Formats: sequence, structure tokens, C-alpha cells
Amino acid sequence: MRTFLLVIVTFFTFPFTILAQKDTAITSKVRIAAELADLSFTQQELDSMQDGITQFLHTYQSLHKHALPNDVPMSLWQSPTVAGMHFSNIQMPIEWVKPQNIHLPANINALAYYSIPQLAYLIQHKKISSVALTKFFIQRIKQYGDTLQCVITLTEDLALQQAAQADAEIAAGNYKGMLHGIPYGLKDLFAVKGYKTTWGAAPYKNQEINEDAFVYQQLRKAGAVLVAKFSLGALAMGDYWYGGRTKNPWDLTRGSSGSSAGPAAATAAGLVPFAIGTETWGSIVSPSATCGVTGLRPTFGSISRTGAMVLSWSLDKIGPICRSANDAAIVFHAIHGTDGIDQSAVNMPFNYTPNKPINTYKIAYAKNYFDKITDTSRNEWKVLETFKKMGVQLIPINFPDSDIYHTNLMSIVIGAECAAAFDDFTRSNLDDEMTRQGKYDWPNQFREARLIPAVEYINANRHRYLLMQQVNALLQKYNAVICPTRGSGNQSAITNLTGNPVVCVPTGFDNRFHLPTSISFIGNLYDEGTLLRIAKAYQDATPWNKTYPTLFQ
Repeated sequence: MRTFLLVIVTFFTFPFTILAQKDTAITSKVRIAAELADLSFTQQELDSMQDGITQFLHTYQSLHKHALPNDVPMSLWQSPTVAGMHFSNIQMPIEWVKPQNIHLPANINALAYYSIPQLAYLIQHKKISSVALTKFFIQRIKQYGDTLQCVITLTEDLALQQAAQADAEIAAGNYKGMLHGIPYGLKDLFAVKGYKTTWGAAPYKNQEINEDAFVYQQLRKAGAVLVAKFSLGALAMGDYWYGGRTKNPWDLTRGSSGSSAGPAAATAAGLVPFAIGTETWGSIVSPSATCGVTGLRPTFGSISRTGAMVLSWSLDKIGPICRSANDAAIVFHAIHGTDGIDQSAVNMPFNYTPNKPINTYKIAYAKNYFDKITDTSRNEWKVLETFKKMGVQLIPINFPDSDIYHTNLMSIVIGAECAAAFDDFTRSNLDDEMTRQGKYDWPNQFREARLIPAVEYINANRHRYLLMQQVNALLQKYNAVICPTRGSGNQSAITNLTGNPVVCVPTGFDNRFHLPTSISFIGNLYDEGTLLRIAKAYQDATPWNKTYPTLFQ
């Protein structure tokens, strides 16, 4: 829980200005500010407060003279664990399922939808070079990137250099694994030296950060090839950025959702085999569900956020967006861990067993969420039937479902932290340069959050700890809980607050608009391997992650 720094930005901002102006009606205006915080003071109490509030103002004014760049952390670090929890630190060997006898397709465009293991086989066995594969995906980005409005920066020169290096290493017998020579994209809030990092926002569209993000460094070590930095909703909200609105590859009249808008759209359209996104509240799961791809939002702290834009210190997470759970496992294996700079990040084992029988897992489903779906012909119910056909005895449970988590805790925590992260942005009126200025857009939300009292932020995090205890006590009884992705905003808020991992996968199409549908698997802390194995079993039994938008085939 991060509390002390926020005193600076949240304690009754409104009356401070009044005090500085020596308003004769100060006590009545402090009373109004108190009412906004659900407080009531007597006149004597109000009179006694004036000197202290004035001193607070002088302190804040002194601190405001010293800039706080976005990458300066707080000194309090969030952990998703609660008292009494214990975890294994043993990394077991992973027996990856590798395909055999893979050939280049007769129609070269089909290569866009090969899995990572299939592409890896082609590269390792020299049926295609990394340079040739990289040029293939760069051409697709050039062909379709503007259509989807998903590309901020094409890193063509860097990509060809990295691909040539990969080919040379492989030719010398130094094969690093299944990501060696494989192209990918980054959400454009990760810093890469020599390239813009725009955060999708007009005020920062020419920003360069002289740093390589941790996740980019990890992928470089694995030999992967960066071909593009993809769009995100401005400052990680939605799918509108300064260049337009990122489109849904299944219906170009609709947005891709966000904020990992570009990574999801580009992966779904076969512009890259995979991309890296981030989530604070729905920003991996929502666009992945919308675009019909597989999104892994890992346990909070599983991947160091060094070199990534900060929105909320206790909520931001990094994860892969892929076309299958098995691909997500390969990418997560390469990028998880910490550099020791992000103090919320940890090194935990990733034990993935892709061949373990699915009927040996104890899987529950959130009956209270499913019961809200009265149309039993919908795809969410069909998911349960698929698992039953696989021999899984599904256990009905009630997963926490209260508006206090959705509308109260999450709004307070994310509101206070994002306002602190973008304090100078608001104070300097740089927010006026944002493309979107609506009631629910960041500029206005940052302003509103300035009136969140520090005490309420602290107590929201205390309620959050109780929620963490409740959810983890429930989840530890099961290997995973199946929950609808859509229409379960409380689940999204809850699991983001607790930091538990979620994998969402496509499940077909809705009857009305023929757009992708999705299901989510919720897991125990640091147990991404089990979630991905369960998701893989579902995908092995269904065709949906192997169904692609016709416009981009």
C-alpha cells in the first residue's frame, strides 16, 4: 500500500487555494470540502484547523518546486501475498510440445497465423531465415497497419539488424530457444533506446526515453525481433490515441478496446505472432477478448515494470497477448522475473506442464456469474460443456461479487495513484493538450481524483487486504475458476485488486454481431503455468484460437 506520498496530492485541494487568498469565508468553504469527504466539523473545530491546513499548503508548495518524473517510484511496495501464504521456489524443467515436419505454406499469407513453435521449427531447421520472416511481417504491418490504426512506430531498421544477428547466431550453432528470430511488437509505453515512447498521448508524441525496458531486454536475450511499437489508448485508457482509434480486425467500424489496443489488434490480424501489453484494470483482457486472441494478465509483480509508463504503482502489470495459451506460456517464460529495480517484482518459478491430463485438475466455475447469463445457448455455457466432455468434474462456487470492489475500492485506488503519477501533467495544464477531453477521460479523472482524501485511499487499501484474504482463501481450494469475461466487471476489479492471474481465450462468436466471445480462467498467485495448461486444453478441444479475421488472411 502506497500512502504517504499521496498526502501531498489529495488532502482537500480546494480550500488550499482559498487559504492562500485569505478568503474571509474560509471556514464555510472548509466545511464544504469536509462534506465532500463525508465529514462534519463544528465551528470550533474548523477554526482550529486553519493554521494546520495553511501549514500543509506551504509544505505542498515547497514540494511542488521539485519535479517528480513518471519513473520515480513510491517507497511503499505492493505485494499480492497475504499472511500465511507459502510458495515453492523450485523451477521444474518444462517439456515443451514441439511440432515436427513443419513446412512453409503454399499460400505464404498463411504464415501469418503459424504458432510460435511452428515458426520456431522453420527457423531452427533453416526452412526460413529470421530476416525473411521479419520482412514478411514488416510487409503485413505496412499493408494493414494504417487500416487498423494500430502502429505508432515501425522499427524496421532495428528489426532487420536483430533478425540478421539471430540468423548468424543460429548458423553458428547458438540457438537460444523458440523465440530466437521471432518478430513481435511492444505496446508503446515501453521505452526502447533510439525510438519514441509516446504513451499514445499527444503531449508526449515526440518523447524519447533513453532506456531499454526490462521486458524488451528479456526478449532481446531470448533472441526475439522487435518490429513495431503498437498503439495504446492515450495514457493507457481505451483505444483512442492521438493518431485515431485502433480498429477491431473483425469489424473495422468498431474499436479494438484497450488500452493494449494495438497489441491485440495486430496479433489478431496476423501482423505479428505476439505482442506485449499491460493492464491496470482490464487493459490486456478487454482488447484480447474483443479481438479474439489469448491474453495473459500475470500475477502482480511477476514481471518487472522497469522502463514502462507508470499509471498505478499497485495495479500495473505486464503480460503477453498471443493467439494461443501455449504461445503465451513460451513468451511468459522468457519475460517473467525482475531486475531488482521494480521493488514490487519478484523471481518466481514458472512450472508449466503442457502434457498433464486435464482431468487431474480441480476446476471450479463462478456459478453466481454464470447465473446472470440467462440465455444458456451462449458460448459461456458451452465452455462448461466442453470441459465436462473432457472428463472434468466442474465445481460450482460463488466468487466474490460486490459493487464495493467495482465502484468503490478500484476507483479510489486507481484514481489516487494515477493522479499522483501525473501530478505535474495536471498542475502544468499539459492535460489541455490531450486529444480527448470528455467527462470520463483522463484529464478530468485526474482532476477529480485530487479530492480523494489520503485517509480514504489508505482505508481503501485496508479493505483491499481483506479482499485479498477472502479471494486467496477461496482460490487455494482449486486449480482455477472459470468466469465469464464479459459482463463481470466486478471480477475484473477484484482480481486486479488482489493481483491474481487471469487468462482469457476466445470461445467463438456472438449471434447478433458475429464478434468474438471470450472466457476467463482465474488462478492462484504465481501459478500461471496451471492456468495456461487448462486454457491450452480448452483450445486443443476447440477451433476458436485458430479462426482468423477474413480481411487479413
